[in-house]
Amino acid sequence: MHSWPTPSVPPVPGEAVVLRLYDTADQAVKAVDVTPDANGEVGMYVCGITPYDSTHLGHAATYLAFDLIHRQLAANGHRVHYVQNITDVDDPLFERAARDGVDWRELGISQIDLFRSDMEQLGVIPPRDYIGAMESIDEVIEMVSALLGAGAAYRLDGGDVYASIEATEQFGYESNLGRAEMEHFFAERGGDPERPGKRDSLDALVWRGHRGGEPAWDSPFGPGRPGWHVECSAIATNRLGHRFSIQGGGSDLAFPHHEFSAAHAEAAYGVPRMAGHYVHAGMIALDGTKMSKSLGNLVFVHKLTEEGYEPGAIRLALFAGHYRQDRDFSYSLLDAATSRLTRWREAAGREVSEAEALAVVAGLRAALADDLDTPRALAILDAAEGDHDGLVAAAVDGLLGVQLQPTSRTMNA
Repeated sequence: MHSWPTPSVPPVPGEAVVLRLYDTADQAVKAVDVTPDANGEVGMYVCGITPYDSTHLGHAATYLAFDLIHRQLAANGHRVHYVQNITDVDDPLFERAARDGVDWRELGISQIDLFRSDMEQLGVIPPRDYIGAMESIDEVIEMVSALLGAGAAYRLDGGDVYASIEATEQFGYESNLGRAEMEHFFAERGGDPERPGKRDSLDALVWRGHRGGEPAWDSPFGPGRPGWHVECSAIATNRLGHRFSIQGGGSDLAFPHHEFSAAHAEAAYGVPRMAGHYVHAGMIALDGTKMSKSLGNLVFVHKLTEEGYEPGAIRLALFAGHYRQDRDFSYSLLDAATSRLTRWREAAGREVSEAEALAVVAGLRAALADDLDTPRALAILDAAEGDHDGLVAAAVDGLLGVQLQPTSRTMNA
Protein backbone atom coordinates (compact mmCIF):
# COMPACT_ATOMS: atom_id res chain seq x y z
CA MET A 1 0.00 0.00 0.00
CA HIS A 2 1.36 3.43 -0.87
CA SER A 3 1.71 6.14 1.76
CA TRP A 4 1.73 9.86 0.90
CA PRO A 5 4.24 12.29 -0.65
CA THR A 6 7.34 13.17 1.35
CA PRO A 7 7.53 16.86 2.32
CA SER A 8 10.64 18.85 1.60
CA VAL A 9 12.73 18.83 4.78
CA PRO A 10 15.66 21.27 4.74
CA PRO A 11 19.02 20.46 6.36
CA VAL A 12 19.13 21.74 9.94
CA PRO A 13 22.11 23.93 10.83
CA GLY A 14 24.09 23.50 14.02
CA GLU A 15 25.54 20.54 15.87
CA ALA A 16 23.67 17.32 16.55
CA VAL A 17 22.31 16.72 20.06
CA VAL A 18 21.69 13.19 21.35
CA LEU A 19 17.98 12.43 21.35
CA ARG A 20 16.63 11.32 24.72
CA LEU A 21 13.08 9.99 25.10
CA TYR A 22 10.97 8.58 27.89
CA ASP A 23 10.82 4.80 27.69
CA THR A 24 7.63 3.31 29.11
CA ALA A 25 9.34 0.00 29.85
CA ASP A 26 12.26 1.44 31.80
CA GLN A 27 10.18 4.37 33.12
CA ALA A 28 12.99 6.82 32.48
CA VAL A 29 14.19 9.35 29.94
CA LYS A 30 17.20 7.83 28.23
CA ALA A 31 19.22 8.14 25.03
CA VAL A 32 17.71 6.46 22.01
CA ASP A 33 19.79 3.53 20.79
CA VAL A 34 20.76 4.62 17.30
CA THR A 35 23.01 1.67 16.57
CA PRO A 36 22.33 1.13 12.86
CA ASP A 37 21.02 -2.15 11.52
CA ALA A 38 22.68 -4.11 8.72
CA ASN A 39 21.42 -1.48 6.26
CA GLY A 40 22.84 1.40 8.29
CA GLU A 41 19.41 2.56 9.47
CA VAL A 42 17.53 3.25 12.71
CA GLY A 43 14.22 1.39 12.85
CA MET A 44 10.97 3.00 14.06
CA TYR A 45 7.56 1.33 14.07
CA VAL A 46 4.41 3.33 14.86
CA CYS A 47 1.00 1.68 15.02
CA GLY A 48 -1.40 2.99 12.40
CA ILE A 49 -5.12 3.55 12.17
CA THR A 50 -8.10 1.25 11.93
CA PRO A 51 -9.76 3.07 9.02
CA TYR A 52 -13.36 3.39 10.14
CA ASP A 53 -13.41 7.14 10.83
CA SER A 54 -11.67 10.37 9.83
CA THR A 55 -8.37 11.57 11.28
CA HIS A 56 -9.13 13.48 14.48
CA LEU A 57 -6.75 15.54 16.57
CA GLY A 58 -5.96 12.62 18.86
CA HIS A 59 -4.59 10.74 15.84
CA ALA A 60 -2.80 13.87 14.63
CA ALA A 61 -1.12 14.47 17.99
CA THR A 62 0.29 10.94 18.02
CA TYR A 63 1.64 10.99 14.47
CA LEU A 64 3.05 14.49 14.91
CA ALA A 65 4.95 13.35 18.01
CA PHE A 66 6.64 10.59 16.02
CA ASP A 67 7.19 12.97 13.12
CA LEU A 68 9.20 15.10 15.56
CA ILE A 69 11.23 12.04 16.53
CA HIS A 70 11.81 11.20 12.86
CA ARG A 71 12.97 14.77 12.23
CA GLN A 72 15.35 14.83 15.22
CA LEU A 73 16.98 11.59 14.13
CA ALA A 74 17.31 12.79 10.53
CA ALA A 75 18.74 16.14 11.64
CA ASN A 76 21.37 14.21 13.61
CA GLY A 77 22.42 12.46 10.41
CA HIS A 78 20.66 9.12 10.93
CA ARG A 79 18.83 7.28 8.21
CA VAL A 80 15.43 6.23 9.56
CA HIS A 81 13.49 3.18 8.44
CA TYR A 82 9.94 4.10 9.41
CA VAL A 83 7.20 1.46 9.25
CA GLN A 84 3.49 1.84 9.94
CA ASN A 85 0.57 -0.57 9.65
CA ILE A 86 -3.09 -0.12 8.77
CA THR A 87 -5.57 -2.43 10.48
CA ASP A 88 -7.78 -2.69 7.40
CA VAL A 89 -9.59 -5.83 8.59
CA ASP A 90 -11.00 -5.68 12.13
CA ASP A 91 -14.24 -5.63 14.11
CA PRO A 92 -14.65 -1.81 14.43
CA LEU A 93 -14.42 -1.50 10.65
CA PHE A 94 -17.06 -4.19 10.13
CA GLU A 95 -19.36 -2.66 12.75
CA ARG A 96 -19.14 0.85 11.30
CA ALA A 97 -19.74 -0.44 7.76
CA ALA A 98 -22.77 -2.43 8.90
CA ARG A 99 -24.14 0.59 10.74
CA ASP A 100 -23.79 2.81 7.68
CA GLY A 101 -24.87 0.18 5.17
CA VAL A 102 -21.64 0.27 3.15
CA ASP A 103 -19.08 -2.33 2.14
CA TRP A 104 -16.33 -2.52 4.76
CA ARG A 105 -13.64 -2.51 2.07
CA GLU A 106 -14.99 0.70 0.53
CA LEU A 107 -15.21 2.34 3.96
CA GLY A 108 -11.61 1.39 4.69
CA ILE A 109 -10.32 2.70 1.37
CA SER A 110 -12.14 6.03 1.78
CA GLN A 111 -10.78 6.61 5.29
CA ILE A 112 -7.24 5.56 4.36
CA ASP A 113 -7.34 8.09 1.50
CA LEU A 114 -8.51 10.80 3.90
CA PHE A 115 -5.78 9.88 6.40
CA ARG A 116 -3.13 10.15 3.70
CA SER A 117 -4.46 13.56 2.70
CA ASP A 118 -4.44 14.78 6.32
CA MET A 119 -0.88 13.57 6.89
CA GLU A 120 0.27 15.23 3.69
CA GLN A 121 -1.42 18.49 4.70
CA LEU A 122 0.28 18.38 8.11
CA GLY A 123 3.69 17.78 6.52
CA VAL A 124 4.25 14.44 8.26
CA ILE A 125 7.18 12.46 6.86
CA PRO A 126 5.58 9.24 5.59
CA PRO A 127 6.59 5.72 6.52
CA ARG A 128 8.72 3.97 3.95
CA ASP A 129 6.65 0.83 4.48
CA TYR A 130 2.91 1.43 4.89
CA ILE A 131 1.41 -2.01 5.27
CA GLY A 132 -2.20 -3.16 5.52
CA ALA A 133 -3.21 -6.16 7.59
CA MET A 134 -4.55 -7.84 4.45
CA GLU A 135 -1.15 -7.43 2.83
CA SER A 136 0.55 -9.18 5.73
CA ILE A 137 -1.58 -12.33 6.05
CA ASP A 138 1.27 -14.64 5.04
CA GLU A 139 3.59 -12.94 7.55
CA VAL A 140 1.05 -13.35 10.34
CA ILE A 141 0.55 -17.01 9.47
CA GLU A 142 4.33 -17.49 9.62
CA MET A 143 4.52 -15.87 13.07
CA VAL A 144 1.54 -17.80 14.45
CA SER A 145 3.19 -20.99 13.17
CA ALA A 146 6.42 -20.00 14.94
CA LEU A 147 4.53 -19.37 18.19
CA LEU A 148 2.82 -22.75 17.96
CA GLY A 149 6.14 -24.41 17.16
CA ALA A 150 7.76 -22.82 20.20
CA GLY A 151 4.94 -23.92 22.49
CA ALA A 152 4.03 -20.27 23.01
CA ALA A 153 0.53 -20.58 21.52
CA TYR A 154 -2.28 -23.11 21.61
CA ARG A 155 -5.44 -23.92 19.65
CA LEU A 156 -9.03 -23.78 20.79
CA ASP A 157 -12.25 -24.81 19.11
CA GLY A 158 -13.58 -22.76 16.24
CA GLY A 159 -10.14 -22.46 14.71
CA ASP A 160 -8.93 -19.87 17.24
CA VAL A 161 -5.26 -19.72 18.24
CA TYR A 162 -4.15 -17.98 21.44
CA ALA A 163 -0.71 -16.85 22.62
CA SER A 164 0.13 -17.61 26.23
CA ILE A 165 1.33 -14.89 28.59
CA GLU A 166 3.54 -17.57 30.15
CA ALA A 167 5.60 -17.81 26.94
CA THR A 168 8.03 -15.07 28.02
CA GLU A 169 9.44 -14.65 31.50
CA GLN A 170 9.27 -10.87 31.35
CA PHE A 171 5.64 -10.46 30.23
CA GLY A 172 4.45 -7.13 31.63
CA TYR A 173 7.82 -5.35 31.40
CA GLU A 174 6.69 -2.98 28.67
CA SER A 175 3.64 -1.49 30.39
CA ASN A 176 4.71 -2.03 34.04
CA LEU A 177 1.09 -2.72 35.03
CA GLY A 178 -0.08 -4.96 37.82
CA ARG A 179 -2.38 -7.89 37.22
CA ALA A 180 -5.56 -6.00 38.19
CA GLU A 181 -4.74 -3.13 35.83
CA MET A 182 -3.96 -5.57 33.03
CA GLU A 183 -7.31 -7.30 33.50
CA HIS A 184 -9.13 -3.96 33.44
CA PHE A 185 -7.48 -2.68 30.27
CA PHE A 186 -7.59 -6.05 28.53
CA ALA A 187 -11.37 -6.18 28.88
CA GLU A 188 -11.75 -2.49 27.97
CA ARG A 189 -9.45 -2.49 24.93
CA GLY A 190 -10.53 -5.38 22.77
CA GLY A 191 -9.57 -8.43 24.82
CA ASP A 192 -11.81 -11.44 25.47
CA PRO A 193 -11.19 -12.46 29.09
CA GLU A 194 -14.39 -14.53 29.26
CA ARG A 195 -13.52 -16.81 26.31
CA PRO A 196 -14.07 -20.41 27.48
CA GLY A 197 -11.07 -22.72 27.31
CA LYS A 198 -8.32 -20.13 27.61
CA ARG A 199 -5.43 -21.09 29.87
CA ASP A 200 -5.28 -17.56 31.24
CA SER A 201 -7.91 -14.86 30.87
CA LEU A 202 -5.21 -12.50 29.52
CA ASP A 203 -4.04 -14.80 26.72
CA ALA A 204 -4.36 -12.96 23.39
CA LEU A 205 -6.03 -14.13 20.19
CA VAL A 206 -3.45 -14.38 17.39
CA TRP A 207 -5.64 -16.14 14.81
CA ARG A 208 -9.42 -15.82 14.72
CA GLY A 209 -11.14 -18.81 13.18
CA HIS A 210 -13.67 -18.06 10.48
CA ARG A 211 -17.08 -16.76 11.56
CA GLY A 212 -20.01 -16.31 9.23
CA GLY A 213 -20.10 -12.96 7.45
CA GLU A 214 -16.41 -12.23 8.08
CA PRO A 215 -13.54 -12.39 5.59
CA ALA A 216 -11.19 -15.35 5.93
CA TRP A 217 -7.89 -16.60 4.59
CA ASP A 218 -6.61 -20.15 4.48
CA SER A 219 -3.93 -21.18 6.98
CA PRO A 220 -2.42 -24.34 8.48
CA PHE A 221 -4.73 -23.76 11.47
CA GLY A 222 -7.84 -23.41 9.33
CA PRO A 223 -9.53 -20.44 7.63
CA GLY A 224 -9.64 -17.19 9.57
CA ARG A 225 -7.98 -13.81 10.00
CA PRO A 226 -5.18 -12.26 12.08
CA GLY A 227 -5.48 -11.20 15.68
CA TRP A 228 -4.79 -7.53 16.32
CA HIS A 229 -1.49 -7.62 18.22
CA VAL A 230 0.25 -10.22 16.09
CA GLU A 231 -0.34 -8.12 12.98
CA CYS A 232 1.94 -5.34 14.21
CA SER A 233 4.48 -7.79 15.58
CA ALA A 234 4.80 -9.55 12.22
CA ILE A 235 4.88 -6.37 10.12
CA ALA A 236 7.50 -4.72 12.35
CA THR A 237 9.91 -7.61 12.73
CA ASN A 238 9.76 -8.60 9.07
CA ARG A 239 10.92 -5.13 8.04
CA LEU A 240 13.00 -3.88 10.93
CA GLY A 241 14.42 -7.11 12.33
CA HIS A 242 13.72 -8.89 15.59
CA ARG A 243 15.22 -5.96 17.54
CA PHE A 244 14.80 -2.30 16.54
CA SER A 245 15.01 1.14 18.13
CA ILE A 246 11.50 2.51 18.68
CA GLN A 247 7.98 1.15 18.90
CA GLY A 248 5.38 3.85 19.37
CA GLY A 249 1.77 4.90 19.46
CA GLY A 250 -0.81 6.48 21.74
CA SER A 251 -0.71 5.81 25.47
CA ASP A 252 -3.82 3.64 25.19
CA LEU A 253 -1.73 1.14 23.20
CA ALA A 254 0.82 0.47 25.95
CA PHE A 255 -1.42 -2.34 27.17
CA PRO A 256 -2.50 -4.66 25.80
CA HIS A 257 -1.38 -3.88 22.26
CA HIS A 258 2.31 -3.08 22.66
CA GLU A 259 2.79 -5.51 25.51
CA PHE A 260 1.53 -8.36 23.35
CA SER A 261 3.20 -7.19 20.13
CA ALA A 262 6.53 -7.34 21.93
CA ALA A 263 5.74 -10.63 23.67
CA HIS A 264 4.77 -12.33 20.38
CA ALA A 265 8.07 -11.35 18.72
CA GLU A 266 10.12 -12.27 21.77
CA ALA A 267 8.46 -15.68 22.14
CA ALA A 268 8.57 -16.50 18.42
CA TYR A 269 12.19 -15.48 17.82
CA GLY A 270 13.82 -15.89 21.24
CA VAL A 271 14.88 -12.25 21.59
CA PRO A 272 14.96 -10.67 25.07
CA ARG A 273 13.40 -7.35 24.04
CA MET A 274 11.82 -6.29 20.75
CA ALA A 275 12.36 -2.51 20.94
CA GLY A 276 14.97 -0.40 22.64
CA HIS A 277 12.36 2.28 23.38
CA TYR A 278 8.59 2.05 23.87
CA VAL A 279 7.27 5.56 23.35
CA HIS A 280 3.71 6.70 23.99
CA ALA A 281 1.88 9.94 23.25
CA GLY A 282 -0.84 11.35 25.50
CA MET A 283 -4.54 11.69 24.78
CA ILE A 284 -6.29 14.83 23.54
CA ALA A 285 -9.48 16.27 25.07
CA LEU A 286 -11.75 18.99 23.69
CA ASP A 287 -12.52 21.83 26.09
CA GLY A 288 -11.85 19.58 29.07
CA THR A 289 -13.78 16.52 27.83
CA LYS A 290 -12.06 13.47 26.38
CA MET A 291 -12.67 13.20 22.64
CA SER A 292 -14.78 10.19 21.74
CA LYS A 293 -17.07 9.03 18.97
CA SER A 294 -19.86 8.35 21.44
CA LEU A 295 -19.82 11.97 22.69
CA GLY A 296 -19.62 13.35 19.17
CA ASN A 297 -16.89 15.80 20.13
CA LEU A 298 -14.16 14.73 17.73
CA VAL A 299 -12.30 17.50 15.93
CA PHE A 300 -11.18 16.38 12.48
CA VAL A 301 -8.03 17.59 10.77
CA HIS A 302 -9.64 18.00 7.37
CA LYS A 303 -12.45 20.09 8.89
CA LEU A 304 -9.91 22.47 10.44
CA THR A 305 -8.08 22.96 7.16
CA GLU A 306 -11.42 23.47 5.39
CA GLU A 307 -12.15 26.20 7.94
CA GLY A 308 -8.94 27.92 6.85
CA TYR A 309 -6.55 26.99 9.64
CA GLU A 310 -2.99 26.46 8.45
CA PRO A 311 -1.41 23.05 9.05
CA GLY A 312 1.52 24.85 10.71
CA ALA A 313 -0.86 26.40 13.23
CA ILE A 314 -2.45 23.00 13.94
CA ARG A 315 1.04 21.61 14.61
CA LEU A 316 1.88 24.48 16.96
CA ALA A 317 -1.42 24.14 18.83
CA LEU A 318 -0.62 20.50 19.56
CA PHE A 319 3.02 21.28 20.34
CA ALA A 320 1.98 23.82 23.00
CA GLY A 321 1.69 20.90 25.42
CA HIS A 322 4.18 18.08 25.99
CA TYR A 323 3.58 15.04 23.82
CA ARG A 324 3.37 12.63 26.80
CA GLN A 325 0.73 14.66 28.62
CA ASP A 326 -3.00 14.11 28.32
CA ARG A 327 -3.93 17.62 27.29
CA ASP A 328 -6.74 19.83 26.17
CA PHE A 329 -7.51 21.27 22.75
CA SER A 330 -9.68 24.28 22.08
CA TYR A 331 -10.24 26.73 19.27
CA SER A 332 -8.71 29.43 21.46
CA LEU A 333 -5.53 27.35 21.58
CA LEU A 334 -5.58 27.10 17.79
CA ASP A 335 -6.16 30.85 17.45
CA ALA A 336 -3.22 31.48 19.78
CA ALA A 337 -1.07 29.17 17.64
CA THR A 338 -2.10 31.11 14.53
CA SER A 339 -1.05 34.36 16.20
CA ARG A 340 2.23 32.77 17.32
CA LEU A 341 2.99 31.70 13.77
CA THR A 342 2.33 35.25 12.53
CA ARG A 343 4.73 36.68 15.13
CA TRP A 344 7.42 34.19 14.19
CA ARG A 345 7.11 35.10 10.53
CA GLU A 346 7.38 38.78 11.33
CA ALA A 347 10.47 38.15 13.47
CA ALA A 348 12.05 36.04 10.72
CA GLY A 349 12.07 39.14 8.52
CA ARG A 350 14.38 40.96 10.90
CA GLU A 351 18.13 40.46 10.49
CA VAL A 352 20.27 39.38 13.43
CA SER A 353 23.85 38.19 13.60
CA GLU A 354 24.81 34.68 12.61
CA ALA A 355 25.86 33.95 16.19
CA GLU A 356 22.43 35.02 17.51
CA ALA A 357 20.62 32.85 14.96
CA LEU A 358 22.78 29.82 15.67
CA ALA A 359 22.18 30.26 19.41
CA VAL A 360 18.44 30.04 18.76
CA VAL A 361 18.95 26.92 16.65
CA ALA A 362 21.12 25.34 19.35
CA GLY A 363 18.45 26.04 21.97
CA LEU A 364 15.78 24.56 19.72
CA ARG A 365 17.84 21.43 19.11
CA ALA A 366 18.52 21.01 22.83
CA ALA A 367 14.88 21.43 23.82
CA LEU A 368 13.59 18.91 21.32
CA ALA A 369 16.37 16.43 22.10
CA ASP A 370 15.20 16.53 25.73
CA ASP A 371 12.20 14.21 25.36
CA LEU A 372 10.62 16.47 22.73
CA ASP A 373 10.18 19.45 25.05
CA THR A 374 8.05 21.43 22.62
CA PRO A 375 6.78 23.99 25.16
CA ARG A 376 10.42 25.00 25.81
CA ALA A 377 11.15 24.97 22.08
CA LEU A 378 8.22 27.27 21.40
CA ALA A 379 9.29 29.63 24.19
CA ILE A 380 12.79 29.85 22.68
CA LEU A 381 11.33 30.80 19.32
CA ASP A 382 8.95 33.29 20.93
CA ALA A 383 11.99 35.08 22.33
CA ALA A 384 13.94 35.03 19.05
CA GLU A 385 14.51 38.51 17.68
CA GLY A 386 15.16 37.63 14.06
CA ASP A 387 17.02 35.38 11.65
CA HIS A 388 20.26 35.29 9.70
CA ASP A 389 20.18 33.99 6.13
CA GLY A 390 17.26 31.70 6.97
CA LEU A 391 19.14 29.63 9.59
CA VAL A 392 16.30 29.76 12.13
CA ALA A 393 13.65 29.25 9.47
CA ALA A 394 15.44 26.13 8.22
CA ALA A 395 15.63 24.74 11.76
CA VAL A 396 11.95 25.46 12.47
CA ASP A 397 10.97 23.75 9.23
CA GLY A 398 13.37 20.84 9.58
CA LEU A 399 12.80 20.12 13.27
CA LEU A 400 9.21 21.26 13.90
CA GLY A 401 7.77 20.90 10.40
CA VAL A 402 6.51 24.49 10.49
CA GLN A 403 7.31 26.81 7.63
CA LEU A 404 8.00 30.47 8.31
CA GLN A 405 7.39 31.38 4.70
CA PRO A 406 3.86 30.51 3.49
CA THR A 407 3.86 27.92 0.70
CA SER A 408 1.27 25.74 -1.01
CA ARG A 409 1.43 23.34 1.96
CA THR A 410 0.98 26.00 4.66
CA MET A 411 -2.04 27.52 2.95
CA ASN A 412 -5.49 25.96 2.93
CA ALA A 413 -5.66 23.60 -0.06
